[in-house]
Amino acid sequence: MAVTPGKVCVSCGRLTDKYVEFKCPSCGSSTIIRCYHCRETFTKYKCKECEFEGP
Repeated sequence: MAVTPGKVCVSCGRLTDKYVEFKCPSCGSSTIIRCYHCRETFTKYKCKECEFEGP
């Protein structure tokens, strides 16, 4: 069984190995993972814990 590198972007849902990972700026409990493409294009994301939306 092969191991797939990377994580899934919360904005676009794609698997990526070029991402940033941070805690939600509002609740601090959920981890947000965003690919570099979505960060560069300011694609919105939503926290699954508190529904906070960010750029």
